[in-house]
Amino acid sequence: MEFEEKTLSSQYVYNGKVIDVKRDKILVSNGHQSTREVVEHTGGVVILALKEDKLLMVKQWRYPIKGVSLELPAGKLEKGENPDYASKRELEEETGYISDNWKSLGYIYTSPGFCDEKLYLYLASDLKYKQQNPDEDEIIESLEYPISEVFDMIDNGLINDSKTICALFRAREYLR
Repeated sequence: MEFEEKTLSSQYVYNGKVIDVKRDKILVSNGHQSTREVVEHTGGVVILALKEDKLLMVKQWRYPIKGVSLELPAGKLEKGENPDYASKRELEEETGYISDNWKSLGYIYTSPGFCDEKLYLYLASDLKYKQQNPDEDEIIESLEYPISEVFDMIDNGLINDSKTICALFRAREYLR
């Protein structure tokens, strides 16, 4: 069975600061034509920062869900930015910590049915505190939680951020 879909035409319908949206006419492998709306995003990084037997988490208001979210430190890639560099920048900005000990945990696509956002997952350990320096439009609190407590919060529905849950799953062998 062939799964590939071919783009017949493409038109941008929105260009924004964080995302662009395009509408593509496509040819499905079974010969039918259809339309796909695609959100384009520069991608981002997620950092599982391990401080001995604790994880660094951040609490912040997330406007789209109109609520506070507890999640791992993360941030958007600038166009053309190297994810390795961005992960170090975001960890320091959001938590104040730096690390010389990094491990890639791969990447995830957040919602591949309509969005091309790719998040690169990292594990940082041997942390040293420098200074927290959040973006000017970011109100963020950096917190430390025992690893077992974070998993309990996921099980109890207190952490629902998918990138956090995915990064923890990918890092499970390092968290035992």
